[in-house]
Parts: sequence; C-alpha cells; structure tokens
Amino acid sequence: MKNGYTAMNTPPDTRIEIDKRIAYHQAGHAAAIYLGNKQKQLPAVHFQIIIKPLEWEGQARGRFACPHGKYTAKVEGGRLIQSLPMSFAEATQYFSWPEQEQCLCAFEADVINFLAGSLAEAKFVASRDNEVFNPNLVYLGALKFYGDGSDLEVITEYLECFMLHKTERDRKLAELFLAAFSFVNKRSNWNAITALAEFILDTPREDSKDIIQCEDVISLLEASRLAA
Repeated sequence: MKNGYTAMNTPPDTRIEIDKRIAYHQAGHAAAIYLGNKQKQLPAVHFQIIIKPLEWEGQARGRFACPHGKYTAKVEGGRLIQSLPMSFAEATQYFSWPEQEQCLCAFEADVINFLAGSLAEAKFVASRDNEVFNPNLVYLGALKFYGDGSDLEVITEYLECFMLHKTERDRKLAELFLAAFSFVNKRSNWNAITALAEFILDTPREDSKDIIQCEDVISLLEASRLAA
C-alpha cells in the first residue's frame, strides 16, 4: 500500500480523523466501481480516493482549514459514462444491438455504483446501532440521510437522461436500488468494503491532501475477497 502504512504500523500522531460514515460511504463506491463492474464483465475504469481537510465554513473560497484535525474523503473518477448525453435513446439510436446493450449495462452500473455508497454507509450505521439492515427499512427514500445528497443528484441526472416519464424512472430506480443493496449486503463484498473503509480511516496525514491510488484500492479489495 501507499508508503507502506497499514492499520498496524501507522503512527498514532500522524493518523487523520475521518468520520466513519464517510469512510464506509466512499469504500462502498470504490468497491462497487471495481468489484461490481468486474462481476458484470464491464471495462475497468480509473478512480482514486482523495483525502483532504474539511473546508471550514467561513474561510475564503479555495482555502481549507482543518478544524480539530478532521478530514473528508471522496472517490474521484470511476464512471463508465464520462459525460451524459441529452438523451440516451438519441445517443444510441445508430448503435448496433450489442453496442446498445453494452451501453445500457454501463449506464445502469454507474447508477448502482453511486447507490452503493449510500447503502454501505447505511449498513455501517445499522450495524453500529444494532439495527436490522434490509431494503424495507433502508428504503430508497431514506438514502437522502446517508451522504450529502450529491449522489442522488447525479442519479437523477442519469435517469432523466435515460427515461422521459417519471413512472418509468421510478421503476428503474427501484430495480437498480435492489441490485445495489444485494451487492453491498453480499458477505464477500461487505468484507471488502469494511477492509477498505478501515484503510481509509488509517491513511497517514501528508500535508494538506493525500491520495489513495487506484491500484492500491484494487489490491486491497482483491486481498479482502480472497481472505473471506
């Protein structure tokens, strides 16, 4: 791993402080991007996890302060569809059937990968509070309580590009939600998410920002699944 640090040898005074909910949220994203796409036999995409100090409200724009040593994490990259067209149907109308199917799979995978972040955070909270984690209690509408809402905004953009009618969008979103729930709740995937979250929490502080590289995330996820 980066700089040779692990949870066992990171000096306590150099460890950063990240909220565990954030760590699990981003670990869910990253695990779905790599493991989920791989399971669907979709192309590999590059991503990395950026760790930086929380922006202190009231600071000048573009400057960061680190109140009480607290940091945040964010997955950067990882989308199969880099930019959304105005209309999915119009963008793929001249594609062959196999090309349309491949594009549809990529489109749905991106949505599932976003949902996996909120669901991983929800599963962590349920486990921490000794609560049941199932799709009836952690339902689609409850995801607004897990994360800053940006994931749901992106998902809405995807679905509005994909389907014209709200009824169809709601049906598709419910379908993809269940797929994301199944991914996060699968034991081997959850073990990998947990291992990555713990690694994020033990990332050493390096000046004002640190990056967990894509290859390091992949190595950890693969090792975690093999050890399960």
